[in-house]
Amino acid sequence: MHPNNKHLKSYDFVRLIHANPDLKPFVFTNKFQTKTIDFSLSDAVYQLNKAILISDYGLTDYQLPKGYLCPPIPGRADYLHYLNDLITSETLPVKGLDIGVGANAIYPILGAKLYQWRLVGADINKQSVEIAQNNINLNSSLEGLVEIRFQENPAYIFSNIIKPEEYYHFTMCNPPFHASEQEALKGTQRKLKNLNLDKKAALNFGGQSYELWCNGGEALFIKRMIKESKTFSNQVGWFTTLVSKAANLPKLIKQLDKLEATHQVIDMAQGQKVSRILAWQFSN
Repeated sequence: MHPNNKHLKSYDFVRLIHANPDLKPFVFTNKFQTKTIDFSLSDAVYQLNKAILISDYGLTDYQLPKGYLCPPIPGRADYLHYLNDLITSETLPVKGLDIGVGANAIYPILGAKLYQWRLVGADINKQSVEIAQNNINLNSSLEGLVEIRFQENPAYIFSNIIKPEEYYHFTMCNPPFHASEQEALKGTQRKLKNLNLDKKAALNFGGQSYELWCNGGEALFIKRMIKESKTFSNQVGWFTTLVSKAANLPKLIKQLDKLEATHQVIDMAQGQKVSRILAWQFSN
């Protein structure tokens, strides 16, 4: 993980339970005499996230309905720390845009709390936008720092969201990994196998369909993003996105070269999980 990530050490469950008592029933001592939770249980991950957000990031409350993607916070914080390295020369206040903010709104919340950035989160799902906005409303410390916008036309990524007079120091995105529901289920089964869990636990992994897959998977989604980004080259300092599959990078870089964009790949790793950030900008 990034050296500035506050989650480099093991979870302090005593402190976390104090912040969120609803976490306590999910904490147990494993065979290595270490306190932990069952990370295959979405309820356990949600209560852990809520405890972390209250204890480590100063939130008052955090509500996420069952069935929505509940991502582990350390890896999400990593993306933001690497973004900070990328834009370190930018003047304050820094403004960013999260494409596909989701109901959890985790990137805008962490970005506001870690760096006092002003972030706009955009999503194509109206219910997710409402849930995300509710969490912002629950926390007065996020007022003026986080704004949630609804993308009415799913054919667009930046259009309708970036207004004519706006400038963003960066955009970020964690695109749907998979190209279909079947591919998403296969990915879940691989995850379960790596965790030595029974296949029946598959339903415990959260996520709505639009959060997990889209036509063409992440490769096609990022290609669309790159193509549309050229139109907003004067309004964004750095365009960035996570790329989960290294095999997709060559075709994406080829497209960026065609558009004469400057680009770089930033490697990230959390435990055995390896990912990377693809970042690009235009000379003008």
